[in-house]
Amino acid sequence: MRKYLYLIILSLSLVSCYTYQVKKTVDIPTENKENLEKNKALGNVAPAQVENSKAKSKNQKLNVQQVTPAPLTIQEKLAPNKNVKIDVDGRAYKVIVDRWEGDSLVVHPVHSREKVLKFHKSQINAEKIAEKRFSQPIADIITVVAYAGIGFGIWSLLQ
Repeated sequence: MRKYLYLIILSLSLVSCYTYQVKKTVDIPTENKENLEKNKALGNVAPAQVENSKAKSKNQKLNVQQVTPAPLTIQEKLAPNKNVKIDVDGRAYKVIVDRWEGDSLVVHPVHSREKVLKFHKSQINAEKIAEKRFSQPIADIITVVAYAGIGFGIWSLLQ
């Protein structure tokens, strides 16, 4: 029983709430515009609906422009002192960005500050750049498991 308890405590201590996540791009919805144009061509839309839908599409355009950030370049994604996971020539590296020297990225591995790595901009896969971020679902799972373990410990002491 103690062996399993130690194994559970050890495995929980190795779990981290931080994960590497790739930023997702936002797709711009164009369905409403296409449907309106089709209905106009068929003559199925009343003039009031056309004006109303034009106002809605303008508002949607403004909201999409406000929400959708401009596409980032590799150099903007990999700013200094960021903890990232990058894919270079098919191999994944967890690194901390030091600086850019022209078109070359100078980094060091997460657990080794002495080792310095240099990668050219063309070697880095821009679609697989993942930033280290706090993961709320994992934190919630760890909290629930910790509470369950405490409850089980109290229950086993009372038995």
